[in-house]
Amino acid sequence: MIKSLDRKDCELILKQNYIGHLAYISRNRPYVIPITYFFENNKIICYSGEGHKIDAMRKHAPVALEVSDIESVDHWQSIAVHGSYEEYEGSSAKALLHAFSLGIKDIILKKEHRGLSFISEFSAKIAKNDIPIVFVIHIEDITGKMRRK
Repeated sequence: MIKSLDRKDCELILKQNYIGHLAYISRNRPYVIPITYFFENNKIICYSGEGHKIDAMRKHAPVALEVSDIESVDHWQSIAVHGSYEEYEGSSAKALLHAFSLGIKDIILKKEHRGLSFISEFSAKIAKNDIPIVFVIHIEDITGKMRRK
């Protein structure tokens, strides 16, 4: 049976996961890429190096994030978040990155039963000397579905 999820259930899926698929628009074309995220206080915290997605989101702030837990064709749940991109700098960015790092470590410990020491352990994208671009997706709408046999 397929059923819709309420906001609380959708947020629980966001809280229990850390990898989703980010959708954004560039040159009037949609792009979808996997991204590591952390959900906290009605916002999704992310970071990245300079590149295509950051350039695109700076020009077109509306984005979406899809997160799924799929065990089988008869046992899955999936959510879609629509929101807007906002970039942070300075002490605000550092605070968000710190919350992101601690949150991801906790999720990985609970889900995968292993610990991490540094942010670089779950992202090869950021080189040691690079300063990541920290951004938030402010949630405007969230919907979800689940199927259980």
